Amino acid sequence: MTISLDRCCGRTRDWVREAVRIIEADANRSADTHLLHFPLPLEWGIDLYLKDESTHPTGSLKHRLARSLFLYAICNGWVVGGTPVIEASSGSTAVSEAYFARLLGLPFIAVMPRSTSPEKIALIERQDGRCHFVDEPGAIYDESRRLAAELDGHYMDQFTHAERATDWRGNNNIAESIFQQMELEATPEPDWVVVGAGTGGTSATIGRYIHYRRLRTRLAVVDPEHSVFFDAWRDSDPTMTGTRGSRIEGIGRPRVEPSFVGQVIDRMFKVPDAASIAVIRHVEGVLGRRVGGSTGTNLWGAFQIIAEMRASRVRGSVVTLLCDGGERYANTYYDDDWVRAQDMDLVPHLERLTRFRTTGSWS
Repeated sequence: MTISLDRCCGRTRDWVREAVRIIEADANRSADTHLLHFPLPLEWGIDLYLKDESTHPTGSLKHRLARSLFLYAICNGWVVGGTPVIEASSGSTAVSEAYFARLLGLPFIAVMPRSTSPEKIALIERQDGRCHFVDEPGAIYDESRRLAAELDGHYMDQFTHAERATDWRGNNNIAESIFQQMELEATPEPDWVVVGAGTGGTSATIGRYIHYRRLRTRLAVVDPEHSVFFDAWRDSDPTMTGTRGSRIEGIGRPRVEPSFVGQVIDRMFKVPDAASIAVIRHVEGVLGRRVGGSTGTNLWGAFQIIAEMRASRVRGSVVTLLCDGGERYANTYYDDDWVRAQDMDLVPHLERLTRFRTTGSWS
């Protein structure tokens, strides 16, 4: 006797097909993000480019991640019509996931520390997401799992699935987009790409793509204070943990997340938080706009690499990311009172940046 079990009804398959169409249509409506040329003296012979991820519909690099995570969860059968979606995030990932959940008519809950800024809460709620607070920041993971079980929902778990949800070989991922946009530049194959690590998904995607396409480009990852990625990578110890979270939103973690793939990284920098904030203050006049703190961390690493290229008389190009806009940080990174309350001194870093922009020298 043959026994057959059909787990997927026609209505579920119809919902999946429609959900994928909706997500792909959203991507199709959005032109690719711009690759901006950052002004440096022509005589240096080095071009710096910023991949402007702030132009996504939800205003940050995390829009790409959220799209990939939803497609991954839907195509795996984890999310179907009516499934509550839960994520451990108080930042841009939650904003972007709330956007896609609303597109699909799904309830969304972001689990976050009670100390999360009102601005971030408002952005999530604007997308019809709900915020669920915990007293201890480290409790967000277990509380997300508990909520998912209680509500018969799906815990998206960006920190585990970021590196596997994105097709690193292409399919318009951020790496493919960067290298296609570089094709007509003076140095189309950049010497370096510089990114930060939050989940580790972006660095994993770019590093794998570089190897897959047999490119000579090298990958540098910048890490803020109080994050353990740099220390764990340096000491080859993925079990390393820290005691506090990062002040640079979007990057840095107190533990090595499962999506962090250190083997694809050529170099890492540890960047002081005050340096990241000094950079965004410094470049506001250059770019004519405000950018977020993680962009400052990226640029600090990129500037240091460019200074080393100049010292070695190497001409070429460097690419980094403009992760999100600075309007989200008016009451933190751009607020002098907040900076003083964090006991940060921006002056020595601003002086170094002025010297770099004038002479190309870093030290």
